[in-house]
Amino acid sequence: MRFSEPVRMADDGEHSPVWARSKRRGGNPLVGIIVTLLALFGVLTAVLGIKERSLAEGGAVVDGWIAKGVDTVKGKAPEAADQAADATVAAAEKAGDAAQAGAAAASDELKKQ
Repeated sequence: MRFSEPVRMADDGEHSPVWARSKRRGGNPLVGIIVTLLALFGVLTAVLGIKERSLAEGGAVVDGWIAKGVDTVKGKAPEAADQAADATVAAAEKAGDAAQAGAAAASDELKKQ
């Protein structure tokens, strides 16, 4: 090869320089979300540890927040279940009434013929 000859690139359809090509990133986005949430949790614990002057006390603050949230959810879960059950019963009654009305109308049509 002579230095005066142009360098020929393989004809693979990509003619742009390496640094200008788009990066191909694969992987599961769910893993990225989980890693991000864990990193935020770690930063929060560290900040609270600095504020409370102990990582254990900072963790205890976070544990208190989690416990309060769990208690709130547990307290509202039976009420939400009762409301869902009532809504389901009402919908079933409506569907039954509509089916009965439709059957009666079909029966009347058949009697007329």
